[in-house]
Amino acid sequence: MDYHLPPVSKTCAASGQPLEPGQPCYSALIEQDGRYRRLDFAPEHWTGPAEETLAYWKSTVPVPTRTAAQPLDPDALLRYFEQLCEDANPAQQKFAYVLALLLLQKRRLKIEGSRQEDDVEYLQLIGSRGEGPYEIRDQQLTDKETEQLQQSLSAHLAEEWQ
Repeated sequence: MDYHLPPVSKTCAASGQPLEPGQPCYSALIEQDGRYRRLDFAPEHWTGPAEETLAYWKSTVPVPTRTAAQPLDPDALLRYFEQLCEDANPAQQKFAYVLALLLLQKRRLKIEGSRQEDDVEYLQLIGSRGEGPYEIRDQQLTDKETEQLQQSLSAHLAEEWQ
């Protein structure tokens, strides 16, 4: 299983002060509420790994570069979609639904069917290369909600995959 860690954050987890590009920092990976979380620290606030730390390392805060927006990689999007499906976090269901729609548009997912349970419809999906099957609850989003979620998802992916 692949794990995707977010890039260095912009603030120190201990002090809340900005982490300066080009300067060293310490990072720690912890598990919190069943999810992996990365914490970044300025050297002067690093006191060593906490007891719940799974891993830690020293790195350099990257210097931002301006690059043209890269097209979204459908395979990477599918991996992120699979993570959201495995997470089973109700707060992420709308993101997973919007991502499923995007993957359908990119022909990386195909609709295999649907099923009804009470008043709720579920889309049954399969990957174009045999991945899955996946089942996603139809979120019954308005156009405005879909647009807002697409923007949030794009911003999140751009930040995480930068």
